[in-house]
Amino acid sequence: MPATRKWQFPNRFRARAFGWRGSRLACQRIREAVSEIKKVSKKADAVQSVEGAVRLMERLWPALEHVDSSSGALGSAVANALDVLIPIIIVAPAEDAVRNQWMDRLWKAIEEDGVDYLAPVADRWGEICVSTDRTNRWADMLCPTLRACWSDPRSGAYFKGSTACLSCLMAAGRHQEVLDLLELPSYLFWHYRRYGVQALLAMGKKAEAVQYAEASRGLNQPDGAIDRACEEILISSGLHEEAYRRYGLCAATGTSYLARFRAVAKRYPMKDKMAILTDLIATTAGEEGKWFATAKDLIPI
Repeated sequence: MPATRKWQFPNRFRARAFGWRGSRLACQRIREAVSEIKKVSKKADAVQSVEGAVRLMERLWPALEHVDSSSGALGSAVANALDVLIPIIIVAPAEDAVRNQWMDRLWKAIEEDGVDYLAPVADRWGEICVSTDRTNRWADMLCPTLRACWSDPRSGAYFKGSTACLSCLMAAGRHQEVLDLLELPSYLFWHYRRYGVQALLAMGKKAEAVQYAEASRGLNQPDGAIDRACEEILISSGLHEEAYRRYGLCAATGTSYLARFRAVAKRYPMKDKMAILTDLIATTAGEEGKWFATAKDLIPI
């Protein structure tokens, strides 16, 4: 490893550094730490920036363990931080020995994480592996445990490396193994089955991917996420009209009615905007008046 850099943020992320009401301060400290790591990355010191990213991830759970995260703000702050840090880890031009050390440390942090703050890291484990040899090695190491867990007839069996294993299999091009594994659980869980959709797409089976996603619906499954996945597949196939008719309106998301309209209009620029507004209004019977601001924006009075 290169000479160790003197980081500022580790002192603020000691074990139990934040109390029950420390959510706001913790969010601020996370943003400051990410900013410090990004500055190092911009100075072309990629290896040191990854060392900082790994060090922060190792400290998240011990530091945040006692914080009240019920508002969701802390979880969002961590997720936003990981969205920045994970790509930094992936693109760093590190030697095999150095990357292996990073991954061992990250895996230990994932296993010790009490609330799965680091779940997004596991979700992209195959990308973090970078090399095919390393990806296959991790897949071979994780697969037996995952297979045993999902084959267990007892309910409640859980393995923290589930998405890491599926991610590695995807990155290694072992798509059929992904589909075979996903046949084992006795329950539907979109967070896992989305890898099955990716596997079918990688195999060039777009129609089957839509069917697989549709078959993933069930109790407590995110219909909106499934709609968006199906919509993207149809759009990528050039089937814009079918995508709009089947998923375009129900997949629309936004913090306001105007935002929902703009999201749909952006995805379907070939559609008449008044027609889109009319269709959206029809999906919210009894709430037509809430689209007034949208109509006003579309047709200024």
